[in-house]
Amino acid sequence: MKLLFDQNLSRHLIGQLDAVFPESAHVTSVGLDTVTDTEIWDYAKEHGFVIISKDSDFRQLAFLHGPPPKVLWLRVGNRSTASILQLLLDNVGAIKEFAVTEAEALLVVSHPADG
Repeated sequence: MKLLFDQNLSRHLIGQLDAVFPESAHVTSVGLDTVTDTEIWDYAKEHGFVIISKDSDFRQLAFLHGPPPKVLWLRVGNRSTASILQLLLDNVGAIKEFAVTEAEALLVVSHPADG
């Protein structure tokens, strides 16, 4: 399972999560740092990525188009990279299960304090 991290998430998460989500990438590492959300969507679909973002626009694209690609939407507010890393590590099982289910287009992961 490969995650494609959106611009609003730290590219340092890639290395920190490599053991659990190998082959993941950040939009900057694949030349998508200045493109539209639709272009990121198309790239993820073509290359088998799950998009991970704090941007609600990807949530809307998931509802509009359905999978693929799938969207992991982080509702975390203004959190540190360490906090987001821990949230992802705490939800590895749910994230991996979401990636293999066919019916679901969107998984929302939030920090307990953010509801």
